[in-house]
Amino acid sequence: MNDVVVRDVTLRDGLQLVSAVLPTAEKISLARFLLSCGLPALEVGAVVRRVPAMADTLDVVAALDASELDRCWVLVPNAKGARLAVEAGVRRIQYVLSVSPSHNKANVGCDVGQSLDGLAEAVTLGVPVQLALATAFTCPFEGQTPEDAVLAVVTDARAAGVDSVVLCDTIGQAVPAQVSSLTAAVGGEVWFHGHDTWGLGVANTVAAINAGAVAVDASLGGLGGCPFAPGASGNTALEDILYALRPNWLTPSIFQRLVARGSALVSALGEPSRSRAAEGATRSPGSHPWALGSTRCGSTM
Repeated sequence: MNDVVVRDVTLRDGLQLVSAVLPTAEKISLARFLLSCGLPALEVGAVVRRVPAMADTLDVVAALDASELDRCWVLVPNAKGARLAVEAGVRRIQYVLSVSPSHNKANVGCDVGQSLDGLAEAVTLGVPVQLALATAFTCPFEGQTPEDAVLAVVTDARAAGVDSVVLCDTIGQAVPAQVSSLTAAVGGEVWFHGHDTWGLGVANTVAAINAGAVAVDASLGGLGGCPFAPGASGNTALEDILYALRPNWLTPSIFQRLVARGSALVSALGEPSRSRAAEGATRSPGSHPWALGSTRCGSTM
């Protein structure tokens, strides 16, 4: 498990549901901090009209250099957004559509077929395109999403040019058996995007990896959620995922830096931290190697 890609989504999914707006300069600083810690991939924003927190995404992109952008993703909801992103220098785009027709209408304002038409155009733009399937497990309006509905989108001819598929547990109601089954059924380059609404974020993430997922998403402090999905809450916390998976680049010192930065961020935004690992690192005795202030792994900053 320690070679699975962990992508931080704080700057996109993490910020889109909070009431406070993080200034652009602080977003850029956070992106560079996360990259410096060794995160192999980041979501740095979205080209969307309906989420005010994402309005400066292309300003963040403009501030990053080519080597940084090689590890960054920007979410888009349609072909127009994809074109704008690529023209601004984005090198990796994540094209989102919902398997559930009702949520697709609420989230991106069109039906699933129209979203697939836009995807077919997006994959011609010359950059890697990842297909993010919202409501892959459960829809807040329609209930359980049938596996066959997910497979129908993945195998649609208009999705033929995508580089990878993200299975999104948009409202955090999936259970490990569902996640394992769908991940294996989709196959190929599958990523998993979990939410921790029902407390199964880490368990579902591990289930996805065991079933073949090559990468997983998480956000600092478990920030985030979908503003167009009633009942959605935070993402699975980055600190919890890292503590469970122990990727090759992670050390106790880097973990401590991430815990401290995550705690400072949620405090500045006036949000609660949903990370159990961060809570444990704060409360554990200093002799524990992953705890804040540990005497066994050197400086925490």
